[in-house]
Amino acid sequence: MSLGDDNDGFGGSGMGGSGQTRTRLPEGGTGDPYTPARRPRGSRSLITAVGVVVLLIAAIAFANRGGGDPDTDNTSGSTPSSGKQTPTAATGVRPVPGKNGTIPTGFARDEQGAQSAASNYAVALGSDGMFKPVSRHQIVDTVYTPEAAARLKGPQDEAYSADFLKRLGLDAQGNPPTGNTFVTRTIPVGTKVESFDGDTAKVSVWYTGLIGMSGPGSTDPVSTTWKTWTFDLRWTNDDWKISADSQKDGPAPVPGDVAASTADEISKAVEEFGGFTYAR
Repeated sequence: MSLGDDNDGFGGSGMGGSGQTRTRLPEGGTGDPYTPARRPRGSRSLITAVGVVVLLIAAIAFANRGGGDPDTDNTSGSTPSSGKQTPTAATGVRPVPGKNGTIPTGFARDEQGAQSAASNYAVALGSDGMFKPVSRHQIVDTVYTPEAAARLKGPQDEAYSADFLKRLGLDAQGNPPTGNTFVTRTIPVGTKVESFDGDTAKVSVWYTGLIGMSGPGSTDPVSTTWKTWTFDLRWTNDDWKISADSQKDGPAPVPGDVAASTADEISKAVEEFGGFTYAR
């Protein structure tokens, strides 16, 4: 992932009852379970049919939400206040309108936009582009404020040194050996607004990551990591930009019992499965 590694339960709902089991008898009223039930009255059938139609119309309207004209769709991005614990879920707000290279831009100036910006910036900063000098500078210039970008480029160039890249199996330009695939991805799991005041925001992104070399003879196979990346965001040049960031380990779930795939399977998956643009 990005070099700032010093910077990386489900709620159960019980179902209660009286402890008794009820058996509903057929409407025949005889108490005999083999006696055919009476046919429903005509009025009951009519009410049922009308109810089904109403539900069908409501379902269609819900499914089509957000798919209309972008000028008339709701883009207010209103979300519950940051003090409340809410799940990360789709809200119907349309995706961001633009991109700078492969990085989404043009986020809404609200809590939802800040969360989307933080998620997408985590993906960019966790990509293999950070291991190549030219693309690293482009990513940093895109996601950070101008002041932060200028401050970070020098130290990052030193950190991504030829010796460091060599330990990862990469050459001095961040390229893997022929026949190998260098895998590094950040996959956001959820976001949380720590604070928000209109022009600044602090957003934490809980994510899982993939990093390692996939290929014959690799001594650094692809593994997973779980971290939380916290971004201080500032509204700059009509978009959210990072002014500072930090990472910490976890929360990490118990590893599953799925057998690890072969290097060829991992390489093929990385090539065939593209990433996402994240928007709340």
